[in-house]
Amino acid sequence: MKPTKMRNKLIYRATFHTRSKQLGSQLSEDLRKKYGKKSVRVIEGDSIKIVRGEFKGVDGKISKVSTKKSSVAVEGVKKEKTKGDKFDVYIHTSNLLVTGLNTEDKWRIAKLEGKKPSEKPPVIEKTTKKENTTKETKVTKKQKKEVEK
Repeated sequence: MKPTKMRNKLIYRATFHTRSKQLGSQLSEDLRKKYGKKSVRVIEGDSIKIVRGEFKGVDGKISKVSTKKSSVAVEGVKKEKTKGDKFDVYIHTSNLLVTGLNTEDKWRIAKLEGKKPSEKPPVIEKTTKKENTTKETKVTKKQKKEVEK
């Protein structure tokens, strides 16, 4: 296949889930150490810093994400038309550095931390002995099944 055809297929005529993956941006140094990842898919509400381009050095939050343009609109980054109207400037995600994450989505944070989002944390039950002391025990799924039998 010709390189131009391949490029068009990968970038301009990409499927929705592929295009969503292309909306990734680098994490800052402290977030890299915390999560052990180099990049993350950006969503609305993430705090970012613009690294390249006309608005280099500007900090802000993502207000809109455009999968069609593979770019994002940042709060406070606007241009002015000749008539005086202001409009959002869309910046490609490769020119951004994520400095803070939107933590509303628990599934996203669980994936970043390397946990399986479907798994729930282990249940801690308190049992009492004859001496009225409490002891905490972790109950696993296997142990629960054995008790049920």
